[in-house]
Amino acid sequence: MTCSVGNLDNEIITARFTDHAKLVHKVMGSKKLLKNIALAGALWKVAIGTGHKILFCGNGGSAADSQHWAAEIVGRFQKERAGLPAIALTTDTSILTAIGNDYGFDRIFARQVEALGQQGDLLVAISTSGNSANVLAAVEVAKGKGMKIVGLTAQGGGKLAEVSDVILAIPSKTTARAQEIHSLIGHILCEMVEA
Repeated sequence: MTCSVGNLDNEIITARFTDHAKLVHKVMGSKKLLKNIALAGALWKVAIGTGHKILFCGNGGSAADSQHWAAEIVGRFQKERAGLPAIALTTDTSILTAIGNDYGFDRIFARQVEALGQQGDLLVAISTSGNSANVLAAVEVAKGKGMKIVGLTAQGGGKLAEVSDVILAIPSKTTARAQEIHSLIGHILCEMVEA
């Protein structure tokens, strides 16, 4: 079988890189968003620096980001250092399915925050729509415990923008583009913690 690349394929590739580059420049030009990234980094550093932990939650691609960033904090990002405390609330299938079965899917993160979160911890809540019921339920429990919230969304921010201490709302309506910027921001925040 011969593999070939057509003109349409090349157009898609070029268009997506162009879209991504435009969005990166748009984010770089937003003083408010850059300030909020710095504020989010400060909250990450305060939580870790005071002996607390970071909890991450999100669905789908945002669940993958949760796991990715928790791994960078617990393992290492770029420097050799001691492990730091972070938990992705998206990874334990026994917990997720038990809570989902007993309490409903909307409670899968909230119940874990109830069990694991404490004042001084940080919740990183990721939802491109900003309206994921299970993420918002986790935020409600975290706030009740005196935890700070960093929210990551796409354009508009949804309800998550209203309840987060710091919101990182990427100015794009396209989920994939927003998630690409979330990934970059996550790496920046991990680097800030290590610095």
